[in-house]
Amino acid sequence: MMYEFRLPDIGEGIAEGEVVRWLVKEGDALQEDQPMVEIMTDKATVEIPAPRAGRVAKRMFAEGQICPVGKVLIAIEVAAADDAGAKESAAAAPAHVDVAPSAATGAPADNGVNARDAGVLATPATRKLARDTGVDIREVMGTGPAGRVTSDDVRAHAGSPAPAASTAVDGDTRIPFRGVRRKIAEHMVHAKHTAAHFTYVEEIDCTDLVALRERANAKLAAGGTKLSFLPFIVKATAAALVKFPQMNATLDDAAGEIIQRGHRHIGLATATDVGLIVPVVRDADRLSIVELAAEIDRLAGLTRAGKAAREELTGSTFTITSLGALGGLMATPIINYPEIAILGVHKISKRPAVRGDSIVIRDLMNLSISVDHRVVDGYDASRFVAEIKAALEAPASLYPEAA
Repeated sequence: MMYEFRLPDIGEGIAEGEVVRWLVKEGDALQEDQPMVEIMTDKATVEIPAPRAGRVAKRMFAEGQICPVGKVLIAIEVAAADDAGAKESAAAAPAHVDVAPSAATGAPADNGVNARDAGVLATPATRKLARDTGVDIREVMGTGPAGRVTSDDVRAHAGSPAPAASTAVDGDTRIPFRGVRRKIAEHMVHAKHTAAHFTYVEEIDCTDLVALRERANAKLAAGGTKLSFLPFIVKATAAALVKFPQMNATLDDAAGEIIQRGHRHIGLATATDVGLIVPVVRDADRLSIVELAAEIDRLAGLTRAGKAAREELTGSTFTITSLGALGGLMATPIINYPEIAILGVHKISKRPAVRGDSIVIRDLMNLSISVDHRVVDGYDASRFVAEIKAALEAPASLYPEAA
């Protein structure tokens, strides 16, 4: 008899999910609770297990396709004894799903964690593949979320090629546009087509900040703490958001209201192996420079290892994007919608500057801010950046301990 399993409601407000990867093929035997498929939503990547034992009759959606909640995801041939269950809808949630952060708010990254002596994380299908290929799964380096060993990890360890991407005859390689990369694309396109972007750029003289940071790091070296410039920028930005709450807002189109957020939760765009993810420093205006440095390092480490919790990847009210020494001179960053502004931080470099009637060498940096013109005008954006500029050019106010 045929059992039609429908995509369950796997999270509040979730209407659909993308099929990232099938873990079973048509014709495969299924054990109850065996992982069948990885589904990505705006909230999470979930691994959905088989609701009952049987045989895979048909996969209704291909990898990369979108399956609406309630639609038949997979048809399973079950024994006649399960006839009654085969006739009922499978819209209810499965017994359990394993959840990892996803792309719109964050995504699991390859983290290189070795599973040896730590309790191997792997699906039953991956364990079976390891047994069939004679691989000791404890020896395999896991590259999945939280160090989970994947089927590709087992194949690589065994020396077998992973399923290849489609390759054109002229040497071009086709890479499936799905999963994290597609979620990032969807989010960026939605932001660009919704918010009325404009960008404002200002030059910051960081000479005193460079000197203050050097003094601070000399004092903190004994405790193993080292400050980057980012905590100072986050501190100055959070303080400016307190003074200019319209920059810490969102637009509720349906209600016709601008909502000024009551907290300063700063998202930090972070490069990972799977794309740009945004962990969140909560109540950044209440943290000291040293506390900000510790929290930034903690979140960056978790994000790049694919171990950040969902609550650490959601809820930002304002975002900062920085490439550090690779930051270039300026950019026009895309707003992290539904926020109304994003601050781009560019590299600090020695450049000539006019001071009085003299040309001198100073440590200069540009800040570029993209703003939603529906909510904020250019004058207000320039005042906001001027507030950040003033704080960074007189950094003793940010970290008096090193003054």
